[in-house]
Amino acid sequence: MGEEVTAQSYTREQRQQYREKVRQNLDVFERMLSQSVFEFDRPMTGLEIELNLVDDDYQPKFANAEVLEAIADPGYQTELAQYNIELNVPPRPLPGDSAIQLEDELRASLNAASTAAEKRGAHIVAVGILPTIMPKHFEGEWISANNRYTALNDSIFYARGEDIYLDIEGPTGERVATYCNSIAPESACTSVQLHLQVAPQDFAAHWNAAQALVAPQIALAANSPFFFGQRLHAETRIELFSQATDTRSIELKNQGVRPRVFFGERWITSIFDLFEENVRYFPALLAEVSDEDPVAKLEAGEAPSLSELRLHNGTVYRWNRPIYDIVNGTPHLRVENRVLPAGPTLVDTLANAAFYYGVIRKLASDDRPIWSKMSFAAAEQNFRDAARDGIESRLYWPGFGEVRAEELVLRHLLPMAHEGLAEWGVSAAVRDRYLSVIEGRCTTSTNGATWQTDAVARLQASGMDRQSALAEMLRHYAKNMHSNEPVHTWPLP
Repeated sequence: MGEEVTAQSYTREQRQQYREKVRQNLDVFERMLSQSVFEFDRPMTGLEIELNLVDDDYQPKFANAEVLEAIADPGYQTELAQYNIELNVPPRPLPGDSAIQLEDELRASLNAASTAAEKRGAHIVAVGILPTIMPKHFEGEWISANNRYTALNDSIFYARGEDIYLDIEGPTGERVATYCNSIAPESACTSVQLHLQVAPQDFAAHWNAAQALVAPQIALAANSPFFFGQRLHAETRIELFSQATDTRSIELKNQGVRPRVFFGERWITSIFDLFEENVRYFPALLAEVSDEDPVAKLEAGEAPSLSELRLHNGTVYRWNRPIYDIVNGTPHLRVENRVLPAGPTLVDTLANAAFYYGVIRKLASDDRPIWSKMSFAAAEQNFRDAARDGIESRLYWPGFGEVRAEELVLRHLLPMAHEGLAEWGVSAAVRDRYLSVIEGRCTTSTNGATWQTDAVARLQASGMDRQSALAEMLRHYAKNMHSNEPVHTWPLP
C-alpha cells in the first residue's frame, strides 16, 4: 500500500521544505552507509500479494472496505481501487522448509479471507490484470478511502497538466487507445513483490543481478494478456503501469525527461546511486514533512527514519526498488522485486519466488558477473520483449546469444536456481516442489497468459462474444486457482 499521508494536496512552500528535507535525508543516508551497522544476520525474505475482488458474475466488486472488515486480519490492507486488496506476508528466513510452511499458512489465510469475502458478496482472484475490467467500471466512485491514493492521483495530474493517454497494441493488432482523467487504470495492475534483505556492500550486485533477471522472470510468469476487453501484451501490466502513472506531457517525453516508472539507465556500484538518482531526477509527488532531525538522531547513535527520503522513493516506481527500513531500531536494506504479476496460484507464486531467489544468489556471486558481459540497454530490451511476448519471447544472454526464453531457463537458469537455493540452505523438498513447476511451464510453453488467451479463443470459437468469454474464462480461472494446481496443468474450458 505504501505509507499513509495526512494531506491530499500541498502548498508550494510545503514542496520546497520537503525537497530540502529529502536532500538532508540523502546526506545522512550517505553517512550511514559508511558509518552505521545494518542488520544482516541471515537471509530474510518478504512477500506482498495484490488481489482483486469480483462479484458472482466475475465483474469487479467495489467493496474492499466491507471485505476487509469481514476478513478482520491486519495482514490484509486496502490498495488503490475499491476492488483491490493486498496481503502482506511477514518476513521470514529462506533456508530449510520455510517455503512449504509458508504455502500452507498462505493457503489457510486465503481460504479464510475468501470465506469472509463471500459473506460480503465478493470472490478473491489473483491475476495480473482483471480480465473483465472495462472503462465503465471507473465512471463512479472507484478509489479507496485513503489519503495517499487521492493525493497521488491529484499530484500526478497536477504534474502532468493534462489527461493521461493510454496506447497499447497487442501482437494481433488489438489495441487500447484512450484518454483517462484519473490514475484508475493503474489499479488494474496487481502484482507480487518479493523482498530480499542484503548487506550494504552486497546491494549493488544483487540489484544488478535482479535487473538482468527481470526478463526471464516476466517471460515465465506473464499473466496479464487482457485489458479493457482487448488481447494486448503477454504481461500488459508492465506497459499499462508505465503509462497510467506517467507524469510527463508529450513535450517532456520528447525532451528525454525520465519516467517515474523507471527501469533505470545503468548498472550501479552502490545503493546510494539509486537514491541519489531519485532525488536528482524526480520532483516530489507527496510532500509530507516530519519533525525528525536526522542529523541529531544519527549523532545520538540512533537510526533515523529518513521518512521523507523513503516516501519519495515510494513514488519512483523502479521495477527493482531499493528499500531502507528500520526494525526494532536497527536499519536494514532490501531489494524489492516488483516485476511479477499476481497469480495464478500460490504454488505458481512460490515457484516464481524460488526461481528468483535461487538465480539471484548465483548471479550476484559470480566471479565474472553478467553485468560485466551484457549492456544495460540489452537488459532493458530483454525486459520489453519479455513483457510483450511472454514465454515465447527471444532474449539475449551472454554465451547464448538470442535464445527462446524457455530454452534459456531450461538449459541455464533452472540449474542455477537449484544451485543457488542449495547455497541458501533451502531443502531439497522445496527445490523439487517449486522448480519443477518452472520446468513444467517451459516444457509445455504454458503460463497464465497463454492459458487465458487460449481459453478465451476456445470460448469465442464456441460462439461467445469477447465479454462473455472473458467472464467465463475468469470463472474457470478462479476455480483452478483454488485447486492450487500449477497453471501449466490446467485444462482448457
